[in-house]
Amino acid sequence: MTDDELRGLIRAAIQKHMGAGGAGPEPAPPKLAVFQASEGGISFGQYRLERAAGDTSCLIEPAVQCNHCGFCKCHGH
Repeated sequence: MTDDELRGLIRAAIQKHMGAGGAGPEPAPPKLAVFQASEGGISFGQYRLERAAGDTSCLIEPAVQCNHCGFCKCHGH
């Protein structure tokens, strides 16, 4: 989520709270990645990451071949 998207959400929430819903156009909701939490909780969840068919390089360290550890799909913990 970019800073501008976050600012838009905050402005919309303030307008809604202050009753100024018709004061301006409603910002579009941010496009978030699909996140699937596992049974272990949100700490173990992973984002769905679309990859090209022949792409075998690691997203974190491109010089290394991907070993499907899942680090690039999570929050890093």
